Amino acid sequence: MRSGEFSAARRTAGIRLGGLAAAAIGGIALAGIAAPSALAGPDCSPAGVQSTTDSVTTAAQQYLSNHPDANRVLLTAALQPRDQAEATVRGYTGSHPQETSEFKQILNPLYQTQQVCSVSVLPANVSWAFNLFMNS
Repeated sequence: MRSGEFSAARRTAGIRLGGLAAAAIGGIALAGIAAPSALAGPDCSPAGVQSTTDSVTTAAQQYLSNHPDANRVLLTAALQPRDQAEATVRGYTGSHPQETSEFKQILNPLYQTQQVCSVSVLPANVSWAFNLFMNS
């Protein structure tokens, strides 16, 4: 699929992912969302990508509101230069493996959608952090 087909979804995701963008900085781009079946791939239609983005955003925002320390770390990292942000987030995730695992589970449907569908729904300025986190 061409990424141009998803420009509206990306704009909407960029707006809706304000809270998730901070999460993505730590890569901490959380419970209450079911991961797609191992047998079923993500829905790569524009509506499917948008639905995944919406679900992950809602779950991520809920998770961060219930984990103020994680939220604070991500907001701090979002204001730091990239190398400091990486160190800030790695320090937190290294000392909070359970929260890191939970957050990865919440973000995984979005990660899988981006990988399988060859789309990017996160703003370029945070997608590096999201990918770093999901691949760590």
